[in-house]
Amino acid sequence: MNEMYLSVSEVNEIIKNMLDNEPRFSSIMVCGELSNYKIYPSGHHYFTLKDAESSLKCVMFRSNSSRLRFRPESGMSVTAIGRISVYPRDGVYQLYVNHMIPQGEGDLQFAFEQLKEKLEKEGLFDEQHKKPLPAYPSRIALITSSAGAAVHDMIRILGERWPATEILLVPVRVQGEEAPGEISEAIKYVNQHQLADLIITGRGGGSAEDLWAFNDEGVARAIFDSQIPVISAVGHEPDITISDYVADVRASTPSNAAEIAVPDQADIRHRVRILSSRLALSMNNIIAKRRELVLKMSSRKVLQSPYEYLNNRSLEIDRMTERLVNSMNNTIRDKKEQFIRYAALLDAMSPLAVIARGYLIAQNKNQVIKSVNDTKPGDSILLRLSDGKIDCTVDHIHNEV
Repeated sequence: MNEMYLSVSEVNEIIKNMLDNEPRFSSIMVCGELSNYKIYPSGHHYFTLKDAESSLKCVMFRSNSSRLRFRPESGMSVTAIGRISVYPRDGVYQLYVNHMIPQGEGDLQFAFEQLKEKLEKEGLFDEQHKKPLPAYPSRIALITSSAGAAVHDMIRILGERWPATEILLVPVRVQGEEAPGEISEAIKYVNQHQLADLIITGRGGGSAEDLWAFNDEGVARAIFDSQIPVISAVGHEPDITISDYVADVRASTPSNAAEIAVPDQADIRHRVRILSSRLALSMNNIIAKRRELVLKMSSRKVLQSPYEYLNNRSLEIDRMTERLVNSMNNTIRDKKEQFIRYAALLDAMSPLAVIARGYLIAQNKNQVIKSVNDTKPGDSILLRLSDGKIDCTVDHIHNEV
């Protein structure tokens, strides 16, 4: 009878074996809407797939979730690929997801649009953050694969166009899981040690999967944080990556990046020849004008006979001195005559002149007596004459009508 009983663990294990041995459940694709999506510190993703009538618990372990090209969110419709099995501890069957694709488009394109929208909102694509390229870079760092044809094309074109520029190759992988980290670290390393004044990063053409390293968020942020201007040169003309949006300048191809990075020495030589011709013509005109001015100046008497010029100037000084002396003498004479006239007028009005003609001045207490009412009998008065003074006493006052 005891053989009929099974433990909970045994029951769960039997069901687990049944599901694990069912071929249809070993690799299954399930479509549904993500719900209650959670990412744990362990890196594992836990969520539920649901439709209008049912739901299915799911788990995606870190080893698989690290390969996701997009950021899953609740409410998103996806196709999950994996196997159905039982988690014995809880007795719950669930879908163990190996891969997940957004419905309606490929996961790469979805991830691209998702990251583009995120970085654009953060302002990483804004023109105000774009740094100008140096006109004549002294050293350019090429962050790319050392084995690809793209790097050889860039080195050849840079050498032909502007051989004065030193080229520093920083080899990295440009595809595969290790590529984004190597590219990011290379950009940071060149900046940290100031190894160049311009960076070109990219690779030749390929599939979307091949170019995916340049759609990595870490690479995008390394380009944005770079203090050295960065040219993004990924793939062919139609290929657009996140790096192209973030970089200071986007080149359509690696060869185009080399053309953008440095001037063409043939163009510079041509411009130098034109400027040299203009400079020579300008200098000839200046010399001709200066020669004409020298000839004109040399014809003047002061240069032909400087002593005669000085003698003439000396005569002019003498004449000016004579006119100045005459003017000063006339001024002094006029002022002297004016002084005499004013002195005569002043003398005519002086009371002393009146006294000199036989008149006198009567004073009472230092005041001039102008009327008989200014004194009275018995007052002492002073009579001022031209040659002295007389003290008198008033005896009588006679009023005249």
